[in-house]
Amino acid sequence: MAAGPEMRASDGDRDKVASVLREHYAQGRLTTEEFDERLEQLYTSKTYGELAVLTSDLPDVDLRRLPEAPSRAPERAKASSVKGAQDKGLMAAWSVWATASGINWMIWLIIGVTGDDFPYPWPLWVMGPWGVVLLVTTVATVLGRGRNP
Repeated sequence: MAAGPEMRASDGDRDKVASVLREHYAQGRLTTEEFDERLEQLYTSKTYGELAVLTSDLPDVDLRRLPEAPSRAPERAKASSVKGAQDKGLMAAWSVWATASGINWMIWLIIGVTGDDFPYPWPLWVMGPWGVVLLVTTVATVLGRGRNP
């Protein structure tokens, strides 16, 4: 059955039109404002007729002959692998910080036990600034994920 203009469009159809619009934008047929407006209209369109209006003034657009839109699964897999790498990197950084801090506190404790009195708690100067930098990095990473899921 041929798809008429009143037939409902699928997400895949909208993705095909989005790729066509991106191509025409890349070739300079659309300004940034026109491209943004058309994308907004695209994702609110429900029928083939509404999709066709978005590309009616552009050359060589036939929705039935467009290749299938690329799957988003590789993008999602890449995003999850990046998040996993970030998690591992943060865990490694916190582990190194904790190990170095522990070693410094042990040295401080040994000096205090073997000496006449306990010295100034200098390990705070080692672990403090480093810990603040790690904390800011961790918070920025987590907040960044909240904006770009």
